[in-house]
Amino acid sequence: MKTPVIAIGLDAADPTLIERWMAAGHLPTLSRLRQQGVYTRLNNIEYYKAETPWTTFLTGCSPSKTGHWTTVQFNEQDYTVWDNGASERSYDFSEYAPFYALGDDYRVAVFDMPHSKLSDRVNGLQVLAWGTHSALSPSHSRPAALYQELVDKHGAHPLLNNDHADTRNMPRLRELRDAALTGISRRLSVCLDLLQREQWDLFLTIFGETHSVGHVFWHLSQPDHPLHKTLSAGFETDPLLEVFMAIDQAIGKIIDQAPQHARFVVFSGHGMGHNVMDLPSMVFLPELLYRYSFPGKYGLAKGTPVGTPPGAPLTDFTWDWLGHLWRLKYDPNPILRALRTRLPVKAFNLVQKLLGGAPKPDLVSPFQLRAEGSSVFYQTAAWYQPFWSQMKAFALPSFADGYIRINLKGREAQGIVLPEEYDAVCEELTQLLYQMTDARTGKPMVKKITRTRQNLLDRDPKLPNADLVINWQEDDSTDVVDTLNQGRIGPIPHNRTGSHLPRGFLIAQGEGIKAAPSIPIGHSLDLAPTILTLMGATPPAYMEGKPILEPATPELVV
Repeated sequence: MKTPVIAIGLDAADPTLIERWMAAGHLPTLSRLRQQGVYTRLNNIEYYKAETPWTTFLTGCSPSKTGHWTTVQFNEQDYTVWDNGASERSYDFSEYAPFYALGDDYRVAVFDMPHSKLSDRVNGLQVLAWGTHSALSPSHSRPAALYQELVDKHGAHPLLNNDHADTRNMPRLRELRDAALTGISRRLSVCLDLLQREQWDLFLTIFGETHSVGHVFWHLSQPDHPLHKTLSAGFETDPLLEVFMAIDQAIGKIIDQAPQHARFVVFSGHGMGHNVMDLPSMVFLPELLYRYSFPGKYGLAKGTPVGTPPGAPLTDFTWDWLGHLWRLKYDPNPILRALRTRLPVKAFNLVQKLLGGAPKPDLVSPFQLRAEGSSVFYQTAAWYQPFWSQMKAFALPSFADGYIRINLKGREAQGIVLPEEYDAVCEELTQLLYQMTDARTGKPMVKKITRTRQNLLDRDPKLPNADLVINWQEDDSTDVVDTLNQGRIGPIPHNRTGSHLPRGFLIAQGEGIKAAPSIPIGHSLDLAPTILTLMGATPPAYMEGKPILEPATPELVV
């Protein structure tokens, strides 16, 4: 007889939080599973850490094998950039299918799996984009009528494509917390419904709420965050902990509903910590490269001189984050510079037109990009796109690490860096970045820089678009930086206060799993082969990970 597996993902749930809250008694269900089963942390790849974890999980393959690094695409012929995230063109799984596409031998139920695609090789049911964070899929199902049936019966998820909040907007933050709790309750109802329909060989669902709230509640939850004291006055409780406690209770009810001989896997492929990436990748890096290519010019956030006090963090202002950031655009004309921070955008544009108009070319505003239908209007790097063909190197839009593209002659349509200069430019940028420091602490901003190409003209389509990938330091959230020769950038207001770390965890418990307080650290590539092994299925030879738990008779041996 097959042993059913119930696999539950907690999207971007960090192991340090899980461990701390289990020890404090806040997560009794997970604590019980850990005590009765096994627990380990998981590593993940160090760069493109926000864009790749779910595809890695689904295929059991690294990005270098699938070629899927990010949803953001770049065209070297015309320097256009766009985000595939709202379509099914992200990763099509034609080369490596989702691990649960097992054909007729296994009955499988998949509910709300992010970054996936409906597969005709799944014998069972699939429901996508019901309430997950970053679904990368339309809201649909197989059987086709199932999605609407579940919505009619249990309700829609209030956070689907609506899980963003400004850190200074307390009413919206409270609304988001309440919506997350509502979504968890409805997700539980759907899971219990699907579990009652039949005994599945694999039941897989993901709690996406942990991802959504981690980004916006991190500063409210973690007392060591620099914005905790300033912006937490509107909450009497820890909203991040509330969400995790609700999920822990929901998992307990799912376990109660599951077959007695089932095996349970609770996991996360990547984690969350202080947001040390958004401002460095989205603002500091594109501005630094602009100043590097155009010495003496400034695009955004010209700060006070290096070595002077940087001023207080920007936490209280009239405009939303994009609006405030655009008002930090530098104008050589001091009158315009003053008016930009005080006038609505339309009024300022009128005044600027009366005074002679904006320079050409110029940074393109997020409001213009949004009006034109750009999918990356909120990505500050895209504001510099009019200059990319004139720059030695430019920053590509990012959801995590810093990505630099060299404007290489013979590759880019208007490339200006000669092939024989490529190494020197990469080295010059590397040294420039290693000397960037946090203006408040003096600490280096960069942890590691990786060159992605051994051959500068390598046309392998599975390589990422970036030539250089920057891993930022992981200790402090930074709002202002000092650079060598390019001056100070910032302060910049924080937007999301939590960002991703390449670490996760696995808890496994159930029939035949021998209890062990801890086992050796694994890798997120091991998740798919582990689940398959627990089901009694053989992992495909192309998978790069290995089962963390090996089957044996009569029990699994760690």
